[in-house]
Amino acid sequence: MTTLTSMDSETLRSRHDAVRAEYEAFKARGLKLDMTRGKPSPEQLDLSNAMLTLPGNGDYFAEGNVDARNYGGLNGLPETRRLFSQMIQAPADQIVVGDNSSLALMHGTIVSALLKGVPDSNAPWSEGAPTFLCPVPGYDRHFAICEELGIRMIPVPMTGEGPDMDMVERLVEDHAVKGIWCVPKYSNPSGETYSLETSRRLAAMKTAAPDFRIFWDNAYSVHHLTKDHHTIPDILALCAEAGNPNRAFIFASTSKVTLPGAGLAFFASSPENVRWYLERAFFRTIGPDKLNQLRHVRFLKDHAGLEAHMEKQAQIVAPKFEALLQILEAKLGGTGAAEWLRPAGGYFVTLNAVEGTAKRIVSLAKEAGIALTPAGATSPYGQDQHDRTLRLAPTFPSLSDVKAAAEGIAICTLLAAIEKQAGIHG
Repeated sequence: MTTLTSMDSETLRSRHDAVRAEYEAFKARGLKLDMTRGKPSPEQLDLSNAMLTLPGNGDYFAEGNVDARNYGGLNGLPETRRLFSQMIQAPADQIVVGDNSSLALMHGTIVSALLKGVPDSNAPWSEGAPTFLCPVPGYDRHFAICEELGIRMIPVPMTGEGPDMDMVERLVEDHAVKGIWCVPKYSNPSGETYSLETSRRLAAMKTAAPDFRIFWDNAYSVHHLTKDHHTIPDILALCAEAGNPNRAFIFASTSKVTLPGAGLAFFASSPENVRWYLERAFFRTIGPDKLNQLRHVRFLKDHAGLEAHMEKQAQIVAPKFEALLQILEAKLGGTGAAEWLRPAGGYFVTLNAVEGTAKRIVSLAKEAGIALTPAGATSPYGQDQHDRTLRLAPTFPSLSDVKAAAEGIAICTLLAAIEKQAGIHG
């Protein structure tokens, strides 16, 4: 297919008229499609329906004859911590099990750091001008936490193997830089996985702030789409080996494993950090929902059970990703209108359109009945300096809706690219 940049003005105008007609025909179908959030579909949720009757009347005693109906157990049931130890990549005794939201744990951890500091701090973070490094494209809710709490954000580009470490290592020479957000496996939204080299450099780099923390949000640890199961290093071990045992805070959850509204969230770190975390949690709660922890143990049983469950999830989700990618290739391949990655896991496809067209694509899509995540959502403060990155979420819609949405997105992307190339104002 001829690239748009190689077309003469007459050919480009003719191509514009044809694609515009295609767009108007798509819009006339009156569709209502939503590709905004990475939510499990009803079919995925159905896989966990057996949990709704667990642990069952009379089955409420956990290991050690602990009555899971009652108060206590601030760090979580031992059997629950063992069950998810391999997924989290942390020893069971260095894991804390919370309630359903890992985002809540991240928010609470940062608030505690702002008010009290963390191990290795000389003062609460709020006494300075705390700054976080934000790999982009990244997760909008990470950025929202920082913006809400007044933490300055500095974008750092992703490289295909994690953040640009040369840039990271320069930036952490500033004492104000207290942390970095990381989604190390099947990153949200690019789908890339951090390399061993990137992880080692994060663990070992010299930082001006002695209390610098890696917020290692391992949200997609077991969320594979192919037989090529990506792996990431044990970040706690790497930090300990580098002489920075307290550097990493690990977060994870079962939100996209079992039931998002009724899952489990996890915090894991060094023994000293875990003690610090539990000291803060003591003032916030008398204990988590241990019945839900027991429910997960009864349902998943062990790591093999967890993997088998996630294979069923992949059988539902993978065809949607494949349909989206095939349509993008058929409609946009060779045009130069966009680039995209083929993720091996996670919940998103990142579409990098022609610079300066992402907002236009979202606007065209909205007119055509397709809801997309706002342009800029994958960058701090909602500001994509290049106005080109879009996050596509194919998990929740039906397969037929994904196909229809993919067609519409491709048409909008091509139309916006032609307008840009030809200097046509839509």
